[in-house]
Amino acid sequence: MNILLVDDDARSRAGVAKFLWEMGHHVTECCDGEEAWATYTASAFPMVLSDIKMPRLSGIELLSRITALPGRKADVVLFTGHGDMTTAIQALRAGAYDYLLKPINVEELATITDKVAEHQALLYENKVLTERFSDEVQAATEETRQELSRLKRALSQAAGLENIGFFSKQMQDIVQQAQKYHTNRSIPVLVEGETGTGKEIISRIIHYGNMDGETDDQTPFIDVNCAAISANLFESELFGYEPGAFTGSLTKGQKGKLDLAQGGTLLLDEVGEIPLELQGKLLRVLQEKEFYRVGGLKKIKTDVRIICATNADLEQRVEQGTFRRDLYFRLKVGHFLIPPLRQRRDDIIPLSEMFLRQFTGKKANRFQRISDSAAALLLNYNWPGNIRELRNTMEWVLFMYDDAELKPAHLAHLHNNPQPSLSSADNGQAFIPEKFTLPASGFSLEEYVDQIIAQAIEICQGNKTAAAMRLGISRRSLYSRLKKVKGK
Repeated sequence: MNILLVDDDARSRAGVAKFLWEMGHHVTECCDGEEAWATYTASAFPMVLSDIKMPRLSGIELLSRITALPGRKADVVLFTGHGDMTTAIQALRAGAYDYLLKPINVEELATITDKVAEHQALLYENKVLTERFSDEVQAATEETRQELSRLKRALSQAAGLENIGFFSKQMQDIVQQAQKYHTNRSIPVLVEGETGTGKEIISRIIHYGNMDGETDDQTPFIDVNCAAISANLFESELFGYEPGAFTGSLTKGQKGKLDLAQGGTLLLDEVGEIPLELQGKLLRVLQEKEFYRVGGLKKIKTDVRIICATNADLEQRVEQGTFRRDLYFRLKVGHFLIPPLRQRRDDIIPLSEMFLRQFTGKKANRFQRISDSAAALLLNYNWPGNIRELRNTMEWVLFMYDDAELKPAHLAHLHNNPQPSLSSADNGQAFIPEKFTLPASGFSLEEYVDQIIAQAIEICQGNKTAAAMRLGISRRSLYSRLKKVKGK
């Protein structure tokens, strides 16, 4: 430390100064209080060591002046040859850090000096923290905000809400409506549309409430593909089952998807594939907000938003008797009909550019723009697989080519295979195969049906859901037929 030593006894002052120098401190000596005051106000001293009895200005008076100064002050230690209690009390009341008796004991001096050094260090740290508190808080807040933003982006990515875009007025209106439904979890929602139109994304926006990549909704979102669950397992998958409910069940039972979605959202994708005998139980859940587990006798209350999605014409299935009319109208309380991509051309080019940027960033390709002729080709193509097909096309182009501009040559497979519409609403008539003549020797109907299915899948570029729609059958029926073919 830089210590100010004040004593009118030169011999005593020299001895103390020598000891402090040997301890490693820097010492400035003064012979009286006035000189000490002038020196103190001109420099910074964390410690003042002063005699009490001095001419011109006593140690007590010097102490009083120092303590009256604003801001950070030195710790003042007084010493005197008059060891009366009154002087000691007067020194402490005036604000002295401590006091010593003459002749000074060097061990006591060393102890007090170390304590002063520690005290001054704490005062300095406190001053720094006080002065920089706002800056420190701001820095910590910014760091926390960035971390929270990172976690939100990670959650958003896991939720499937990154790298999506709705550019047409039709889709922007649908998104705005979906965000409104987020505020009311009691309303069931039905999302209809062809495969690849973005039904699951709309369902997630209903659940999470936004699509800006900054979602903080951490309630569960459970999705179930109804077409992928066999009819005999569907009930236990949805409702769960009690111990010993059926042969092969777990001894402790198992919770169903409704349990897992408690407090959140359950998405039933391809709801049209739910077996007719189970549709009544789903209707009971929607109306009464409770259900029984398989083999259970206790009603279980449920707090779940139910969203159903389908690419089938449920109204037609109602007329055919394969889907309950009361369930259909109950689901349709909140209703979205997502138009196919061919009916919202305003989305095609912006989506293509978005996918190009997305895949260019991942694969270090050079694609920066879409040529006018390529844009015309994209706009004139029918997109039977909708957004999913468009995305897959851009990914394939970036895998196959590396160019600065997307050109028609990169999209030759679209140009050479224009796809007819999947629904009669687009061209005024349903798809009808060309007429053929039965061979005289007969032919195998099974093989002919297999060939038709194979051709439909090829036309739809491997998209089995689109192929099933083209053939006018359910996806479950298509999978069942393919499994039969595979087993031959």
